[in-house]
Amino acid sequence: MPEDKLIISSRNYSSWSLRGWLLTRLAGLDVTVEQLSPDDEAAKQELLLKSSSILVPCLIHKGYEIWDSIAIAEYLNEEFPKAQMLPADHAARARCRSISGEMHSGFSALRSALPMNLRSVKKGFVVWSAAQADIDRVCKIWRDCIETWGGPFLFGKKMSIGDVMYAPVTTRFKTYDVKLDPVCLEYCKTILALPDMKTWAKEALNEVEEVAELEVEF
Repeated sequence: MPEDKLIISSRNYSSWSLRGWLLTRLAGLDVTVEQLSPDDEAAKQELLLKSSSILVPCLIHKGYEIWDSIAIAEYLNEEFPKAQMLPADHAARARCRSISGEMHSGFSALRSALPMNLRSVKKGFVVWSAAQADIDRVCKIWRDCIETWGGPFLFGKKMSIGDVMYAPVTTRFKTYDVKLDPVCLEYCKTILALPDMKTWAKEALNEVEEVAELEVEF
């Protein structure tokens, strides 16, 4: 049987790599993590949002290669149904898929203006209007889900694919000192306090490589 593997890029800068890893954890799948070299030009282009497609993270399972976070999420959900990665309720599942798809394909202003950087804290960061509109939309999604399904996660008491898709956003809100309403602030605290998030953040802090373009002071 081929070795189960997850190929990632930077733990510090790559929100998609974080999502891929959290998805394997949510599924209960143990994988060997292979991290690309910081000199890998394709990975760097993805981090800088200059690539036409995102090929990392890539999950290798049973000899299959699955890239793209949504594809990985759906594959793992089918392979590990007992993990209940999607909500049991039909309406909640539909909403979970909708907000996951929205994060996957949208929020370009948020991505470019507030790039993921776990090693940085920018107190008093001034958010541009386009990015603020994305922030407002994210917060509305969170509030609506928590109001409807009761929290502490977006669809109730169990973490889902939807929470994984938005987990890197909580790190961005922390890095850029984004002011949040009490509901969204509490949600961020819940996600950031997860053991898997703490493990990822610790390893990100130990990375020595830097991408100069993502360390620019705006």
